[in-house]
Amino acid sequence: MPWLQLKAHITPEQADTLEELLLAEGATAITLQDAHDDPVFEPERGTTPLWHDTVLTGLYDDLESIDAMLERVRQAWAAQVPGEPCPEIEFELLADRDWEREWMDGFQPLRMGNRLWIVPSWHDAPDPGAVNLLLDPGLAFGTGTHPTTALCLELLDELAVTGGLEGREVLDVGCGSGILAIAALKLGATHAVGTDIDPQALQASRDNAERNAIEASRLTLRYPEQHEARPFPVVIANILAGPLVELAPIIAGQVAPDGRLALSGILAAQAEEVLEAYRDQGLVMDEPVEREGWVRLTGYRLRR
Repeated sequence: MPWLQLKAHITPEQADTLEELLLAEGATAITLQDAHDDPVFEPERGTTPLWHDTVLTGLYDDLESIDAMLERVRQAWAAQVPGEPCPEIEFELLADRDWEREWMDGFQPLRMGNRLWIVPSWHDAPDPGAVNLLLDPGLAFGTGTHPTTALCLELLDELAVTGGLEGREVLDVGCGSGILAIAALKLGATHAVGTDIDPQALQASRDNAERNAIEASRLTLRYPEQHEARPFPVVIANILAGPLVELAPIIAGQVAPDGRLALSGILAAQAEEVLEAYRDQGLVMDEPVEREGWVRLTGYRLRR
């Protein structure tokens, strides 16, 4: 049976109203997707933010009277949001397919560095002898597909090869899905602390740690205000440039002597400001590593 798909580009403020109207017209499913592959970092606690340009899609099994249905949506929009034009709604007929299988097939195992793989739960590990991190794609928090996360994972793999993780403790600031903390533990770190302002992120980290057979005692998850600052041999923060600059004294202050720092979530044009903020905190910073317009910064604290 074919399906009818409606699609509209909306702002976050328009999402609830249009979703409500499409559901009232019998939508079988509503999805919200980023139109430009822009990551969402550090949401307000308890919120699930949307992208500035979000694609809202509605799926219907009733193919009759599409024009009449769209007119009802426009009229209802005008009544609820007077003075604001209804988002333009496009539609198309889709052949009947196994949608879940097609979605799953779109996510393949990802290799990060020499021996680290991100493996969706429905795939076999390409290299059973490698370090395989089981992680499924989801709505938020990061799964290794974005350059900011991939750059950090590759650095962790490099540190593991050179002995920079074995037997050490890691701090992951803004842990999201827990992907970086869990990867560090699977690559040889003894313990990791993950902090995040979002309770959904902390729960996602717990779930992913359990899925990867990480003992609860090896991963501590906290809100930032619950975390007691202290030195760590490895500190990672994959958040936004603004918070990285603002939190520079706190983040840099937790890099132990001879300790390593990795920062990401930074656009190339923002790199110099972030570099200066951490140099001002006494860290020696390396040259930026750039990928697809995003930058990873690394540095270390000299032992005095």
